[in-house]
Amino acid sequence: MPVTDPLADMLTRIRNASMVKHSKVDIPASKMKISVAKILKSEGYIKNYKLLKDRKDGILRIYLKYDGNNEGVIMGLKRMSKPGRRLYVKKEDIPPVLNGMGIAVLSTSKGVLADREAKKLNVGGELLCNIW
Repeated sequence: MPVTDPLADMLTRIRNASMVKHSKVDIPASKMKISVAKILKSEGYIKNYKLLKDRKDGILRIYLKYDGNNEGVIMGLKRMSKPGRRLYVKKEDIPPVLNGMGIAVLSTSKGVLADREAKKLNVGGELLCNIW
């Protein structure tokens, strides 16, 4: 059965794997998902990610990160813009996530960016998800 919202599927897989303390999670790859994984790594929410080859687009393997008490570094993931209701924000309207403790991921004309980077480059775009 085809997935209608691949990014929401990715976030759900990460959320579920983190809840049951898996060390890694495999997700069907796409350019958008790889860009989001790159942001998660640069912001310190995951250990690493790797692109594995298969017969189709490939598999994105994400290695999850836990703190000293074996609690997941990712506390929450929320899809903001959905296929049925897209959510676009201007550069000055990018919402802070937990007063700056989390990040918002945006799809902009400069690529997929974290909220701080989008503000630095003075671009707005589609608000994909919030991570804290």
